[in-house]
Amino acid sequence: MSSRVHSLPLTFPVAANQLVVGGEPVGALVERVGGTPLYVYDHTAMSERIAELRQTLPAALHLHYAVKANPMPAVLRHLAARVDGFDIASGGELTLALEAGMPAERISFAGPGKRRDELGQAIAAGVQISVESESELEAVVRIGACLGRRPRVAIRVNPDFELKSAGMRMGGGPSPFGIDAERLPTLLSRLERLGLDFRGLHIFAGSQNLHAAAIAEAQQHTLALAERLAEHVPGPLHTLNLGGGFGIPYFPGDRPLDLAEVGTRLARSIAQAGPALRETQLIIELGRYIVGEAGVYLCRVLERKVSRGHCFLVTDGGLHHHLAASGNLGQVIRKNYPVVVANRVVPPESETLATVVGPLCTPLDRLAVDMPLGHARVGDLIGVLQSGAYGLTASPTGFLSHPLPREVFV
Repeated sequence: MSSRVHSLPLTFPVAANQLVVGGEPVGALVERVGGTPLYVYDHTAMSERIAELRQTLPAALHLHYAVKANPMPAVLRHLAARVDGFDIASGGELTLALEAGMPAERISFAGPGKRRDELGQAIAAGVQISVESESELEAVVRIGACLGRRPRVAIRVNPDFELKSAGMRMGGGPSPFGIDAERLPTLLSRLERLGLDFRGLHIFAGSQNLHAAAIAEAQQHTLALAERLAEHVPGPLHTLNLGGGFGIPYFPGDRPLDLAEVGTRLARSIAQAGPALRETQLIIELGRYIVGEAGVYLCRVLERKVSRGHCFLVTDGGLHHHLAASGNLGQVIRKNYPVVVANRVVPPESETLATVVGPLCTPLDRLAVDMPLGHARVGDLIGVLQSGAYGLTASPTGFLSHPLPREVFV
């Protein structure tokens, strides 16, 4: 598609100059659903991404979906039949995962600050808990004893290395995530006396990484660290969660992750692993990489306003629905997501720049800044691509008490 739209290629086809999602032009889709703002998730795009992962990564890997990326029930039901497990981060996500049909024994529960009622819920259900601290481990032991259950646990490790070039680092230095690797030999040697069903280790160094070499290096370090720690484990190491970190391109200059290189290098690292990991089930945990490019956020232009020569497109959407696209979810320097006029995608040759804003009383409410969108008219649809992950549930939906957007799975 024309570079005048955005430097990244469109993730959905275009027919008659309209974005097509789930096989339906967005104009007809919006009319069928009943209006905007609207998140649309394409099930075919998710299925194709999973098939690509299965084909490219080593066959021995088990593929888990991180529910926090997009917990829409229809998305979870679709993915439950296509991945090997779910990773959750709250009691609420546990309920959603079970209701989606994922068996409890294929669910793992990670994250710091788990409440005692959440731990009880997980232990009663038979979910595996990724323990984040020594005090959490003690709480799991106590709750298991009270319930008369033998909790299934893994130890979340704060590794002694970082995932280089990660958009968000989850370990390697002081961290609320996991137990420091150097403290684990002593702790692991105590596990046999605690009445736990110890399953394995969870080592996750970072997320949103587009560099195959950095991901492969972190995976190699993860396997090596797990081998060292396995010497202190009472019995076999049943599972090793390698984390994820696979990124998707959002901004001008981003290049898609070379998944083939990741797969090739990981296969080599697995082949070189020592005997301590030969019978270990290896898990890759992905969220954004599975659903991120399968979603689009649609809002409608309410007003076209020119102020001192600059065009503003005022819409019925905004940061209260899509905080990440506004640049206020982790960006240090704001960059534009790929944004198009979804019902008239290709701009004319003599295009003018425009800024897309929402209805909120704050200058932070911007979905696009100085992009070639000036051909939009009142009533047109603005489409924010790469919106399938960390969209609605990562946004301050209560701000100014505007209605919630719809979510549609097509």
